[in-house]
Amino acid sequence: MGHRLSRIVTRTGDDGSTGLGDGSRVGKDSPRVRALGDVDELNSVIGVLLAEELPEEVAQRLLAVQHDLFDLGSELAVPGYAALKPEHVVMLEEWVEAMNADLPMLKEFILPGGSRQAGLAHQARSVCRRAERAVVTAAHDSEVSAAARQYLNRLSDALFVLARHLNKALGRPDVLWQPHRRD
Repeated sequence: MGHRLSRIVTRTGDDGSTGLGDGSRVGKDSPRVRALGDVDELNSVIGVLLAEELPEEVAQRLLAVQHDLFDLGSELAVPGYAALKPEHVVMLEEWVEAMNADLPMLKEFILPGGSRQAGLAHQARSVCRRAERAVVTAAHDSEVSAAARQYLNRLSDALFVLARHLNKALGRPDVLWQPHRRD
């Protein structure tokens, strides 16, 4: 990479625009840039989760997800470029299946929580859903790969199951929603 990032303050965005990887400039509030920001936020939230004590296999999977999300960011930053492939989606599906295999069947809705790690996984899941919505919106105006949209959809599922998996690994129960409960 050399010195690509040696100059951080450029002042080129002071007018409310930002440069995309293809050299074009768009508003910082454009759907593509909003989606890029939401994917970046998701990556940051996963970074916070990774700062927690986690099973090694989970940490390795989440690190791979962070790299995938950075690749997705490059897709959003360079119109017409596709980095994520269907294989990325399949890997998430396999991870969900593996984690879910040891979990009891859900009969009720659960609330985010149980353990700090599970709560952070749920937070990442909700940010992932927002990123997915932003990517879908961006795809209305410009090309976004199907794999990118599918990846975020599967990742939110994976983060939900991960929260349950972490609670189980830490000996904490899921927090069941109690509809119409009275205090």
